[in-house]
Amino acid sequence: MHRVGLVLILAILCETPALAQAPTDSDVRRILAERIDKYHDSVGIVVGIIDPSGRRVFSHGTFGANDARPVDGDTIFEIGSITKVFTSLILATMVERGEVALSDPVAKYLPANVKVPQRKGRQITLRDLATHRSGLPRMPSNYSEQGPDDPYAMYSEEKLYAFLSGHELPRDVGSRFEYSNLGVAILGLALKRRAGMDYDTLVRERVLTPLGMTSTAFILNPGQETRLAVGHSNLYWMTPAPSWNLSTFDGAGGLRSTANDMLTFLAANLGMIETPLAPAIAAMLKDRRDVGDNDKVGLGWFVRKERGSETVWHNGGTFGYKSFAGYDPKKRLGVVVLSNNSSGAGVTDIGRHLLNSRESLNTLAVRKREVLPVDPQLLKSYVGRYEFPNKDVWTVRQDGERLFVTKPEAPEFEIFAQGDHRFILKTADSQITFEFEKASPDRASEMVLRQVWQNRPLRGKRID
Repeated sequence: MHRVGLVLILAILCETPALAQAPTDSDVRRILAERIDKYHDSVGIVVGIIDPSGRRVFSHGTFGANDARPVDGDTIFEIGSITKVFTSLILATMVERGEVALSDPVAKYLPANVKVPQRKGRQITLRDLATHRSGLPRMPSNYSEQGPDDPYAMYSEEKLYAFLSGHELPRDVGSRFEYSNLGVAILGLALKRRAGMDYDTLVRERVLTPLGMTSTAFILNPGQETRLAVGHSNLYWMTPAPSWNLSTFDGAGGLRSTANDMLTFLAANLGMIETPLAPAIAAMLKDRRDVGDNDKVGLGWFVRKERGSETVWHNGGTFGYKSFAGYDPKKRLGVVVLSNNSSGAGVTDIGRHLLNSRESLNTLAVRKREVLPVDPQLLKSYVGRYEFPNKDVWTVRQDGERLFVTKPEAPEFEIFAQGDHRFILKTADSQITFEFEKASPDRASEMVLRQVWQNRPLRGKRID
C-alpha cells in the first residue's frame, strides 16, 4: 500500500504541472532592468499585477530618450490592438441590452448603399467580426501605406465602404480564423452607428465611465497629453515616433491608457470589483472558436492553453508602443505590460511569463549599435538606381567609405552597414539589404526594404 501510494503521488506530480508562483517584486524588477539597461530593448516599461492580495505596479526607464521623467502607473501609452477587447465588450453590452444580436448581419448597421460581401448566401455577422472569422483580410487592398508618421489618418470611412462593396471573399464566412484589423474596424463602425454616437463617446459611456477608467481615451485632453510617454520606433537608436491617428480604425487600435487603468479593467474581468458590466464580461468568453493549436478566441479576447495553465490575453503594437494585457481566471492573477518602444522583443513574453513562470522569456542579444566597416569596392557594387512596385526610383551613391540613398521627394540620407549587404537607417526602424544574382556577383540586382510598419518587405529592381 505504501508503494502504491508513493507511485500514485509521483504520477500526480508528473502529470499535473506545479502551480506557478505569483511573480515576486524582485523578479519583476530584474526583468525590467535587464530589458532596458542590459538589452536596451525599450526606453520605458511599466508592469501592473493584480491578484487577491491587491495591486502592484513596477516601472523602469523614462518617458523618452530625450525626456528623463520616470514612467509610472499613471503614464499613458498607446495600447494598440488591446482596443479590440474594448470594442468586443461594447458589443457584449449592446447584446445584453437587446440593441443588437451576435447573429445580426453587419450590413444591417452600415449605410444602405454599402454592399457587404457574402458567400454561398452566408452573411458576415457581428460575431464573425469579433472572432476574426469573417473571411475579410487583415487590411483592405485600397489602403495605401503612407509611411509610419500617420498611416491611417487619410483612410476614410468612404474608402473602407468602397473596398467592402467591391470585395469578393476568398473563403466561406466562419470557416477559419484570420486576424483582421479591417474586420474589427467595421465592427466599431457598425456599433457606433447603431448607438448613434461617435466611437470616443461610445467607449466612454459604455465601458470607461462605468469602470472609473479616467486616464483611458482615444482623444487625450491637455492634462492627459502631458502624461503620454514618447513612442520610439528605431531598433538601434530609439528614434522618437509620432502618435497615430487611427481615424476609421479607432475601434481596432486607437485607445491610450495607463497601467493603473488597465489593472481596473483586469479587476473587472477577474470579478474582483462589482460592475454592471459583469454579465457582458462573462459573455465574452462563453462562445469560443478555434484559432489553431491549443488557442481559441472569444469576443475580442484570446484564450491560450499552455504549460498547465489557461490565460486570457491580447497584445498590441503601434508605431511607437507595445502592450500586453492578460489574466488567469483560476489563479485570479492579472498582468499588464506597457512599453514606449515598438521594436525588438516587445513585451508579450514578459506578460506571459508573469502569468505563468513556466513560460520562458525571449532570449535577447545585446544590441550592437556600432557601424561596421565595409570594403569600398563592395560598396561600389550597390551603386545604382532601383525601381519599386509603386514606380518610385531610389538612387544609391557612394562617397568613399560611405553610402547614401535618395528617394523621391525626400532629402538624401546615409545608410550604415551591419554586415555585408545589410544596412540600417538612423532615422527610422528600417533595414536595407542588397541581393545579387549568381550571374552578376559584382553588381546588386535588388534593393530589399524592410520597415516596421509594413507586413512584408518591398523589393526594388535595378534598372540601370
